[in-house]
Amino acid sequence: MIEIKPVQNLRATVALPGSKSYTNRALLIAGLTDGKCRLEKPLVSDDTKYMIQALKAFGVPVQEEEGAFIVSGKGGKLSTPDADIFIGNAGTAMRFLTTFSALAPGKVRLDGDERMRERPLADLLDCLTQMGVQAVSANNNGCPPIDIASGGVPGGEVQLAGDKSSQYLTSILLSAPYFKNDTCVHIQGDLTSKSYADITLDIMQTFGVHVENERYQRFKVKAGERYKAQTYQVESDWSSASYFLAAAAVTEGEVTLTGINPQSVQGDMQFTSVLEKMGCQINKKANSLHIKGNPLRGITINMNNMPDAVQTLAVTALFAEGETVIQGIGNLRIKETDRISALTQELTRLGAEVEAGDDTLIVRPGDYTGAEIETYNDHRMAMSFAVAGLKIPGVRIKNPDCVEKSFPDFFQRFEEL
Repeated sequence: MIEIKPVQNLRATVALPGSKSYTNRALLIAGLTDGKCRLEKPLVSDDTKYMIQALKAFGVPVQEEEGAFIVSGKGGKLSTPDADIFIGNAGTAMRFLTTFSALAPGKVRLDGDERMRERPLADLLDCLTQMGVQAVSANNNGCPPIDIASGGVPGGEVQLAGDKSSQYLTSILLSAPYFKNDTCVHIQGDLTSKSYADITLDIMQTFGVHVENERYQRFKVKAGERYKAQTYQVESDWSSASYFLAAAAVTEGEVTLTGINPQSVQGDMQFTSVLEKMGCQINKKANSLHIKGNPLRGITINMNNMPDAVQTLAVTALFAEGETVIQGIGNLRIKETDRISALTQELTRLGAEVEAGDDTLIVRPGDYTGAEIETYNDHRMAMSFAVAGLKIPGVRIKNPDCVEKSFPDFFQRFEEL
């Protein structure tokens, strides 16, 4: 348990860790190149460690150096793992590896922890089945453990439901250049979290593979295109940035973020404009950003494009004048925990009035008292509620180690504020 100490007149400069989204995509792509890739400034966390262990199980050597991962790609020729691959609760790793596993000969089983065994993959399995890959949920509930038996993916024209997770699409696209035929993914309905598809297309392009994106409804990848081995620098993580931006906002302090890309396609970069709407001043430079907190006002906003910043916004809303209405967040129910219900519980525990719908959350400020915050083993619950502790005395975060998932030294950095 960690108690957060309130601060006045916050003034801080923060350098952020590498992006989890980019690191896990880069690791998988590097494993498919034919040669040596040097990934610089990657995120070193539980989620990326699971991805590295999995690549090694497929016969892809990965060396970990200070500030870099060296991946020796196998050009798509993977070995069959000799045991089940365990992925903890790393959603990106589980989903990206589901398609990747189908490139290996023989049978592969992907498994995870208790929560991972409740996280749906049925839409992705359905998409692989349409291509002729044997990909099934071992417990017939559409969740891990997953059994894949393939030895190559035919590719072709497939339908994919877009409403639950953009990671299913990313999973198909990342491995698609190594399918036997061209692939076209038709999205059914509206694709959720489009900004994460943008990250995928951006990094694939950097490694030499072009994806044709037709208005987020159809995605086409040519078979036989190959990723080019290279030295690649991982961008800093805008999801991690949100906690420090919010810290400035709620304390009316000032924070400078260094070494970040203000032109990033990461959706959570738009969290800066959310805070501007609430009253903060933002000043962007070439590779840094300065925020000055001002009195906050409640807003109504659709957060479908930046789901990982929803918890940060909900906590920031505690200190705004008037209610904040957060919309477009239905897929938060299938994350590390059911985040809508977790937020409702913990914001109420602090003294806010909260109303939750299927894909909305309304936060109305109240009179606050410190409390022990349940984290539900969700890294983003721990980090976002730490922000509340900067204003409300006596906020204690249970199971703070859950931040190992994406930002292992978060609490040390937060203390330095």
